[in-house]
Amino acid sequence: MPKLIIVIASTRPGRVGLPVGEWFAERARAHGGFETEVVDLAQLRLPLMDEPNHPRLRRYTNEHTKAWSAQVGAADAFVLVTPEYNHGFTAPLKNALDYLHHEWQYKPVGFVSYGGIAAGTRAMQMLKPVLVALKMTPVVEAVNVPFVRQFIDDDEQFRPNEVLEQAADAMLDELERVESALRPLRTPVAV
Repeated sequence: MPKLIIVIASTRPGRVGLPVGEWFAERARAHGGFETEVVDLAQLRLPLMDEPNHPRLRRYTNEHTKAWSAQVGAADAFVLVTPEYNHGFTAPLKNALDYLHHEWQYKPVGFVSYGGIAAGTRAMQMLKPVLVALKMTPVVEAVNVPFVRQFIDDDEQFRPNEVLEQAADAMLDELERVESALRPLRTPVAV
């Protein structure tokens, strides 16, 4: 079964990204198309890029980079759970992406974006050129959550509506299809 990593991109205290990401992880597990793992960048705590060599060389010197490389390398698809900060995405997410190079290649990526009226879509659009530069394939289907606080209950649980649930299922279906199509590109060619 292909492995899906769900990355929670917000690290600030009081963030809603954690309950949103936890909801999506449950939805992905129920979908059944992927083995699912959640990576919370607040817990991963990667320092600001501290590797002396370019990531394309894979000459990592730090244990945190080696561990991140192994985790990302073992994944077949990703979902980025991202807020929108000042029309963009978070610095911890950019840092986590920039640590690696080859490990991201030929893998599909979906988005669960959230925010105010724009539902995090500007952050999602800013992410796409970065991901394409890493040879990732963003899928069109996405979960965009407007006015995200309306979906957080008194227990700090995310309570989506039917539209968000349907969007999640459609994105997971598409991630499954695209992952399968890209798999041959991730298979080393015998020389």
